[in-house]
Amino acid sequence: MKNIKNVWKKVAIVIGLLVIAVAILMISPNFKKDPNEGKINFIINNNNVTIKLKKDVFIDSNGVVYASKEDIANFFDGQIYYDKENEQVITTSDTKVAVLSLKDKTMKVNGAERKILGTVVRKDGTLYIPISELNGVYNFEVTNINNSVITIDSLDRELVKADATKKISVKSTKKFIAKTVDKVGAGEKVIIISEKDGWARVRTVNGKIGYVKSDKLTNKTTVRKAIEKQPQVTGKINLVWDYYSEYVTAPNRNGTSIEGINVISPTCFTLKNGDKVEIIDKASNEYNEWAKSNGYKVWAMVSNNSMRETTSKILNDYAKREELIEKIVSLAIKYKVDGINVDFENMNMADKDVYSRFIIELAPRLREFGIVTSVDVTAPDGSENWSLCFDRDVLADASDYMVFMAYDQHGISSTKAGTVAGHDWVEANIKKFLGQEAVKKEKLIMAMPLYTRLWRTDSAGKVSSTVVNMNQVSNKLPDNVEKKWDENTKQYYVKYETNGIKYQMWIEDEKSISEKLDLINKYELAGGAFWEKDREIDNIWSLAEEKLK
Repeated sequence: MKNIKNVWKKVAIVIGLLVIAVAILMISPNFKKDPNEGKINFIINNNNVTIKLKKDVFIDSNGVVYASKEDIANFFDGQIYYDKENEQVITTSDTKVAVLSLKDKTMKVNGAERKILGTVVRKDGTLYIPISELNGVYNFEVTNINNSVITIDSLDRELVKADATKKISVKSTKKFIAKTVDKVGAGEKVIIISEKDGWARVRTVNGKIGYVKSDKLTNKTTVRKAIEKQPQVTGKINLVWDYYSEYVTAPNRNGTSIEGINVISPTCFTLKNGDKVEIIDKASNEYNEWAKSNGYKVWAMVSNNSMRETTSKILNDYAKREELIEKIVSLAIKYKVDGINVDFENMNMADKDVYSRFIIELAPRLREFGIVTSVDVTAPDGSENWSLCFDRDVLADASDYMVFMAYDQHGISSTKAGTVAGHDWVEANIKKFLGQEAVKKEKLIMAMPLYTRLWRTDSAGKVSSTVVNMNQVSNKLPDNVEKKWDENTKQYYVKYETNGIKYQMWIEDEKSISEKLDLINKYELAGGAFWEKDREIDNIWSLAEEKLK
């Protein structure tokens, strides 16, 4: 009798231990119920993001996969835009601009219209985008697995596949006890996501993601190699603008060269004032051939000529904005330029967002042809029309380069004499670009002035100034004037009086430019630029080459 009691006691202990073990397993993270169960799983580049979706994806009767506009913004295009006036959604990728109508099943990609299986859908106040129709826009592959799993794979990422050596279980973790997420038959292929410490993270043909021992896989094959983007210019950019207005032809520079320069920006395209979208074209094939024969990339400037009203009319009208983009792309292709430098200044602060849209929609169109987009901006925290009209964070993200025009700290309208580009002011603003403006250092080009200003204060205290080119400074100053080095601006400063008039100048020369060039290296910026050709002294280009090489 005693032995029977002992047996039952042992049985009870075993049962109790089993209950405890099962309970532990049930509450273990490895065995908890999958929060994505019962939903269409959404996998982007081997990451299951279903739980992060703001709205569930859905599939219509034609097999078209839809994702919400908010989720498209989160995972693919942070600047996706709903054009309420024209009832269309505009989305962009690196080289494509797609316009999808809410009215019919059409999509326009880089200006070419095509039929699609699904249109943009408004459902419970949310816009849903037919993401399975955007393969050619975002350069990815969308796969629908039994209407239960949607996988999206970027075609510029590496893809490695392997075969299972035998029937294996794919586990949720690498731990000894782990939940089985899928089973793979012998010879069945899996995608290898990563490998470490004898384990492989894989994705099965059913779209399930988990772990298997690496030695259970064979025939590893790289199906697709990663595509690495190469910059157009190797090393630091060293750019100079070559200015000529809409009233004259391009300068003849045949037989000359500019030491150290690798990018030249002729100011050849200008918006025409008026209600129509017209560009004054002063580009020259002969000039471009001269530039390229010297090894320079040609980034042609497109200027709005500070015409605020004309600029505003174009930017705020989608049809006109699109027309302007088409004309810029056509001109860039016609003259075989390497880049477009957009120089829109003196704009309404209220047009800040539509200007951003212009660059967002222009840059992909140019990249399709390997053409770089750079955008000129002023220092942050200035006036409404000259500074606050730029959303630098968005512009830098959309373009290839942002050019900080680090000059006119004290400009023509200043009522106080001062430097055009003091070192302390330039450095403070570089920090703002990289900090508060969130511009990446590898995208920021710092532009320097090859000129200064001679300030004149009369007996009544009225201040005025005239521009003095760097190569004319010595001609504008009296022979006996004393130059003093200012450590803050890192410029030589002069002051003198003639006939009761007080004169002041903060001089731009080889030493002041050298100090500014050091900032480019100190903050690891993309490069430097100079406004403008023919204002320089002879040794500026060799200095720039030495500092930026």
